[in-house]
Amino acid sequence: MTNTLPPTETPSPKPLPPNAGASPLPVPGPAVDHVVAAALAEDAPWGDLTSLALIPEDADATAFLTAREEGIFCGTQVIEAAFRLAGPGAAVISLVRDGERFDAGGILAEISGPARTILAAERVALNLAQRLSGIATLTARFVAETEGTGARIADTRKTTPGLRALERYAVRCGGGFNHRYSLSDAVMAKDNHLAVLAASGGDLASALRQAKDGLSHTVHFEVEVDSLEQIEAVLAGGADTVLLDNFSIEDLRRGVEAIDGRALAEASGNVRLDTVAAIAATGVDIISAGALTHSVRALDLGLDIRA
Repeated sequence: MTNTLPPTETPSPKPLPPNAGASPLPVPGPAVDHVVAAALAEDAPWGDLTSLALIPEDADATAFLTAREEGIFCGTQVIEAAFRLAGPGAAVISLVRDGERFDAGGILAEISGPARTILAAERVALNLAQRLSGIATLTARFVAETEGTGARIADTRKTTPGLRALERYAVRCGGGFNHRYSLSDAVMAKDNHLAVLAASGGDLASALRQAKDGLSHTVHFEVEVDSLEQIEAVLAGGADTVLLDNFSIEDLRRGVEAIDGRALAEASGNVRLDTVAAIAATGVDIISAGALTHSVRALDLGLDIRA
């Protein structure tokens, strides 16, 4: 189905909330350390030659993580891990919590300790914190656009390989929700799955019902449709969520009416800041947006050292 969302002018961004994500559950420490350790090894496989050559071993320094633009912060765990794993002796004082809004010019964290350790970890800490804060900030903007509608903003599996746990945590810091974490977490029959079923013959509703009957009662069952005509068969097949993919605004409304509360209604496709409010107004329960993670812009953060 061709999406026929009307073109709109780029709206003025709505204000960011003071606290976007309400104390989201943190990423398990070993998962954070795994990512950060790999990044440090990639950045300095045989040590930081510049610091070893120029910086005295006993030199200490204090660094300040500063914001060069406003946003929603996410990165406490990766910053602490980067300076802890880069070498002994560095101490991190976080001044802004994950999920909290900050202004341009604000100081987000203070790091003190051996200068070599700070210099070795600064780029890894910044790379990760900038990306995660960018995701949290963009998510908060999407959430602000849908305020009052009841629609949840959710991410997708379109994440950076190896960074999924961190990026999805950043979505939660922005006030969004996580979709299924991996292929192992839920049944989600998409267009390619349905194409294989159609090629093998048989009734769609019966095939879906047979599949669901073989699952544990705890497994969520979601089915994607690309036309209004598929909805009744999918509901008859026992779908817990119907994903309305690349529907026009009018067809989203008609799809929500057809589902009529018998399953959750999810919208996906062409979800942008200038379209998400209209999508939410159709009455869908969930709006999933790959843009939250696959094409986000990193926020401009800096690390300024005072010897």
